[in-house]
Amino acid sequence: AVVSTQSTGGVSDEVALDLARKLEFVGGAVEQAAAEIKKLYELFLGVDATQVEVNPFGLTDESEVVCFDAKINFDDNAQFRQKEVFQMEDTSESDPRELEAAQSDLNYIAMEGNIACLVNGAGLAMATMDIIQLHGGSPANF
Repeated sequence: AVVSTQSTGGVSDEVALDLARKLEFVGGAVEQAAAEIKKLYELFLGVDATQVEVNPFGLTDESEVVCFDAKINFDDNAQFRQKEVFQMEDTSESDPRELEAAQSDLNYIAMEGNIACLVNGAGLAMATMDIIQLHGGSPANF
């Protein structure tokens, strides 16, 4: 279910309750779910998230509303404000080339190809990769 809200006004009780019902919570769980929805929105704003994805969001056997699993993406531009959040980043499985690029404020995504791309902007990068592939090559990065 999708709802719209204003970032300055937050999620109203009415919107949270409506969303809880759309998610098919019933009885006392509606109010619990609405409270969790409001907390998720506050979390979203509080940590400068670009995404808070909860799946599943449901009931325990004890009829308690919980977020069983979640994925949160953070706005890289808010790193100065969210030092504690960014210090928790686990880079142990990250590509060392991507980490090195990030230290210089560059975006780098390693690929399997054999032709490097150095471009300014995602649109130009996509067009460059298309041309490389059109002529039989394979891009090594994005």
